[in-house]
Amino acid sequence: MATKSTVRASVKHLQIDKNQSRMLIMTAFAAFFFAVMVVGGGALISQIKYQNKVISEKKKAVAQLRSNVQASSSLVSAYKAFVSTSQNVIGGNPQGTGTQDGDNAKIVLDALPSKYDFPALASSVEKMVSGQGMTIDGITGSDDELAQVEKQSSPTPEPIDMPIEIAATGNFNSASGLIDTLNRSIRPFQVQKVQVTGNQSAMSIRINANAYYQPAKNFNITKKVVK
Repeated sequence: MATKSTVRASVKHLQIDKNQSRMLIMTAFAAFFFAVMVVGGGALISQIKYQNKVISEKKKAVAQLRSNVQASSSLVSAYKAFVSTSQNVIGGNPQGTGTQDGDNAKIVLDALPSKYDFPALASSVEKMVSGQGMTIDGITGSDDELAQVEKQSSPTPEPIDMPIEIAATGNFNSASGLIDTLNRSIRPFQVQKVQVTGNQSAMSIRINANAYYQPAKNFNITKKVVK
């Protein structure tokens, strides 16, 4: 038969085993909980950093929007003052219909159209030549409309040249008048070459020049991906 001391020893061993099992379970649970906290905490910190970046970019966008709204008011006021002058920038009547007339906005658009249109340019030059009483022998150039389609708008537009060649016949005064008309034209012409043949009463003139157009400035609302 087992003695009392043996029974007591068995009970103690059993209690120790239970305690060790509890400690092992608690240690494993603590290790698991710590691992979850480390992984979850890292993901949480990463998410917080990302959200801070998003908030920062949104604040910048709001600040830019407010600045644009304020600038738009100033722009409207400046435009109204620009077009409401009693005389336009080339000395014409803003309300008139003559060649030098029109408000300043119209003058600017006539001087530097926003669309490529070679037929319209040729028609304008034809009126200049006919206005001097000259006979038109030819108005030629490269109608580059298809190639210019991609340049019709730009965030940073620059003037683009439109080469044109004018051939006409008249007298000395009409030929001189044509050159003077090109110089005074609302739409700028850069004369590259002038060839004159004949005499004072029967003179042929050939002019190689560049006219210009400037693509419209486009305004796009863009989206930014925050990483």
